Parts: sequence; C-alpha cells; structure tokens
Amino acid sequence: MQFINQILRGVVIGVANIIPGVSGGTMMVSMGIYDILIHCITHLFSEFKKSILTLLPYAIGMVVGIVALASLLKFLFANYPLPTSTAFIGLILGGLSPLLHKVNRKKLGVVSIIIFAVFFAGVIWMALTGDVSNPESLTLDVGQIIILVVMGAIAAATMIIPGVSGSMMLMLLGYYTPVLNAVDALKTALLAGDFAAMANPFFTLLPFGIGVLLGIFWVAKLIEWLLKRFPTQTYCGVLGLVIASPIAILLRTNMANVDWTQILIGLVTFAAGFAAAMMLAKGSKETIAPKA
Repeated sequence: MQFINQILRGVVIGVANIIPGVSGGTMMVSMGIYDILIHCITHLFSEFKKSILTLLPYAIGMVVGIVALASLLKFLFANYPLPTSTAFIGLILGGLSPLLHKVNRKKLGVVSIIIFAVFFAGVIWMALTGDVSNPESLTLDVGQIIILVVMGAIAAATMIIPGVSGSMMLMLLGYYTPVLNAVDALKTALLAGDFAAMANPFFTLLPFGIGVLLGIFWVAKLIEWLLKRFPTQTYCGVLGLVIASPIAILLRTNMANVDWTQILIGLVTFAAGFAAAMMLAKGSKETIAPKA
C-alpha cells in the first residue's frame, strides 16, 4: 500500500512540474517528503540501493504524471482554469503545517524575515513576468543540443526548489512548448509503434533529460548543505516560496470566462486538493531517509 501511495505522490509531483506557475518542489514539501527525496538524491552513490528503492516509486509516478496526464491538464486549464488552479492551491496549503513546524521560532531574526520576504517577492515577480514566444519545435544542431542540456539543468534546479516553477522558467526562456510537444509526439509515436516518428522527439528530449539529471543532483547537494548550515534561514526562504505559490498560481490563471459556477466548483476542488494533500502526507513519516 505504501508503494502505491508513493507512486500517487510521484504523479502529483510530475503533474505539478508540467504546469507553469506550479512547483513540484512545493508539492514535495506539502506531502512531507522533501527532506527524504533530497537526502536520497544527494546520497545516491554512497547509499545506492536504499536510495534507488526509495526514489523508484516516486520516479514511476512522475513519469506517469508527465506522460499520461499532460494532455488532460492542458485541456483542464484551457476549459476550467479556476477550478484546476484552486485544486493545486488546496494541495499546497493542505501540506503547509509540517513546514511551519520546521521553522525554529526561537532562532528567527531580521535576516530570516528578510530572506522570507525576498523569496516571497521573487515568486510574485516571476508570476507577473510576461510570457515569451515559444516555438512549436526545435531544429537540432550541436549548439541547440548544448542549449537543451542547459535548459534541462535549469528546469531541474527550479523543479526541486519549492515555490519556483520549472515549467514557468522554461516558458520564460522559450523552451516550454517545444519540450512539451516533444513529450506528446514521443508518446503518440510509441503508442502507434511508429519508430521513424520517435527519432526527432527522442533526440530532443535526450539532451534535455541529461541536463535534468545533472541539475537535480547538484541543486539537491546545495539545498542539503544549506539545511545543515543554516536550517532556520533556509526553511524561511522555502516558506516564502511556498506561501507565495498560491498567489502566483492565481495571478497566472486565466480569469476571462470565470463565472459563479466555476467559483463554486473551485471551492470544491480547493477542498478536495486540501484533503488530498493531507491524505498523501499520511504515512510520509513512516518513510525515513535511507541510512548508511
């Protein structure tokens, strides 16, 4: 049962990572698994077997979430933007309590408050930044492959930082649409058994995937170091990112055709997301970081 629960949490993280404005890292914090996953990533080689066994169900869930639900999420945001957004806001706020308990109030000072404010403002600024043009596809050459590796590293870094949306960063850098389209194209080609059609999306996603792996590992190392050296200040920064996320999501939500029906449905989806976060967080204390 725990394995299934971990896969479901992975699905939530994967889905969050493909939605501009929503942070996979925030979902990890909300479900009480952030510290565990960071530990497993940074100790992947020194505690290989235990780390792999811990990360595997989350990785499976993330792949399922990204590949299987990408089209559905695009449909929901296009047709029901507010209820879809409030569901994710509920997921974020439903898991906020564990993070609040990690902030040592006795050690709070001016520096911690400034860090909270800076990170809070940073997320709001990103949400207010206008989109740039994203091409439908890319023409692959050596230069573009190198750029894709860099884009993957940037996306991965922001994916695991709570409150910072990796997909939003890709959108601002002009690589969100071609990467998402490559995922859709690869999925369609695989289902159709069209190996010729797999080539272009595969070679688009391969360097991007290499960059993702590099980015996740090195940023996780940095976060672990910060949590050991400056725990209160680091958690204040994370708290600023997470609390700003619901505001950022609403700022990015298309409100053009929102009516009272959508608002009422939005309240229901918020409550469902809030309850789901609490349920998904249950049992997270039973999953301990692997020890040497």
